[in-house]
Amino acid sequence: MFSEISAKLPDVLGDFTPGAVCSDRAGWSAVPQAVRDLVMREAEETLARAWPLITASDYREFTATGNRARFEELYFTRRRMLNNLVLGELIEGGARFLPKIVDGIFLIAEESGWQLPAHNAYERSGARLRLPDNSQPVVDLFAAETAALLATIVALLGDELDGISPEISARIEREIETRILSPYLGRHFWWMGRGEERMNNWTAWISQNVLLTVFSLNTDQPTRHAVVRKALGSLDAFLKDYAEDGACEEGVLYYRHAALCLHGALTILNAVAPGLFAGVWQQPKIRNMAEYIAHMHVAGRYYFNFADSSAVVEPCGAREYLFGRAIGSEMLAEFAASDRAASDNPHLSREWNLWYRVQELLVGPTPLAAAPPHPASQRDIFYPGIGLFIARDEQFSLAVKGGNNGEGHNHNDVGSVTLYKSGRPFLIDVGVETYTAKTFSARRYEIWTMQSAFHNLPTFAGIMQSAGEAYGARDVEVEFDEEHARISLDISSAYPPEAQLHSYRRVVSLLRGRDVEIVDTYDGGKPAVLSLMTCLAPTVSPDRIDLADLGSIFVEGAGEIEIDEIGVDDARLRSAWPEKIYRLHVPFAGRLLRLRIV
Repeated sequence: MFSEISAKLPDVLGDFTPGAVCSDRAGWSAVPQAVRDLVMREAEETLARAWPLITASDYREFTATGNRARFEELYFTRRRMLNNLVLGELIEGGARFLPKIVDGIFLIAEESGWQLPAHNAYERSGARLRLPDNSQPVVDLFAAETAALLATIVALLGDELDGISPEISARIEREIETRILSPYLGRHFWWMGRGEERMNNWTAWISQNVLLTVFSLNTDQPTRHAVVRKALGSLDAFLKDYAEDGACEEGVLYYRHAALCLHGALTILNAVAPGLFAGVWQQPKIRNMAEYIAHMHVAGRYYFNFADSSAVVEPCGAREYLFGRAIGSEMLAEFAASDRAASDNPHLSREWNLWYRVQELLVGPTPLAAAPPHPASQRDIFYPGIGLFIARDEQFSLAVKGGNNGEGHNHNDVGSVTLYKSGRPFLIDVGVETYTAKTFSARRYEIWTMQSAFHNLPTFAGIMQSAGEAYGARDVEVEFDEEHARISLDISSAYPPEAQLHSYRRVVSLLRGRDVEIVDTYDGGKPAVLSLMTCLAPTVSPDRIDLADLGSIFVEGAGEIEIDEIGVDDARLRSAWPEKIYRLHVPFAGRLLRLRIV
């Protein structure tokens, strides 16, 4: 799709300005007062804070202990502080924040490496080096994010910084040339795409930020053309791994780093080569990718989640809204506007990408802020590319994940069911704990949240599903009509041979206006026990499980049901779940187990 356009690039590729420059006082004065107050309060608080010190020992901690959170807290705090100061200066325009902005720029310019310790390798999944080698920079997600941040500052505050010293922008440009543009054009990083190798969110995310960087700075035409040609090849490599249905196999969290970054890249390309990319917005695959987030929404902050995504994510905002407008999707635009209007964080204070925050402030006043409540898509939908089934009625929101166990940010969850009742979680997907070195190592599936026994799935004498593309669902059938929605799939091939499983047929039905039914039938050599995950304390009586005031599960064909209580103290899990969640063990009495959920 994109490489075909490469031959049509105009001789002159224009500039891209990621928002209103500081001297555009009318533009910045239009930011709503309530949001201005939030931005200014954080800018003033930041003015009084000390910059975090980052040492070589902090960098080495990842390879020494596996902990990545402590370094990243220091690293991202610096960038968020710089964002706060820049936004304060753009809003106020009085030069009050400039000295500390310069301090932040030079601190970041003097970091030995912009890549995170967890990404400090030259090959995909290669050994992480203990310290950055500043003679051979690694272009990872956050090296590119850092370049985009600094380039955005030059684009919006360049005149004001030049008033202090032209060396400020010159230093930024030298660092970006050395750390980003030269390695980007001079070598191959795995995420750039090559042949049939599978890509993921990295490709769109980094490509967007490299494009943002090169077109926000005063770069020459040969560099611009070379970057665009390389980025277009990468975007094709990224798109090839999406099915036509547009579903993101990495889940809703990574939608924002994948499809939304594709939108960001296209926005820049469309600005620097007007009209050349207009046809891309009309491609059905792009539209499906854009609308995926709305179909995944359940209620409030809850989304259907799988892989490493949490059930609770930040509300949609300007980026989703603009993507909806670009593809002509009124549904997505209205959903994003409504979701953003209800946000308690409309200035994205936890975001490290300055461009996103600028968009949020400048696009926010109208029509986003005044958007009326608007529900997300209420459609049933099936995504064959990843085997994801979603069905709803006025009471229940139901998802069943087929697919395979070789997907990006995979959990072993083939066949797992996620269910909400009246917008509240009933059967849950736990998500993932705070990332460590173990998360992306050969020991990933030693982590309990990745295992099928901690999804709504069976085990066979303790044997769980296996990881890998070969372990997936088969014979998948889906039906949708006015009376019911149903998915039927055999998940036996998601288990290794030692499970001695010949077949495991799961049929999940939403009987609209009545209940949800799960019927599991299996044939194998080992006893089966079904796990059910909940975040409400269950009470069990013969053939029945009650979840407080939320509802009940009537059980046929089970032995004695047991309950595990699981303490949740990880910060990432606590963002979605209470201090305790629960796993029910439901043993099969025979070959068939029927659950009726009301």
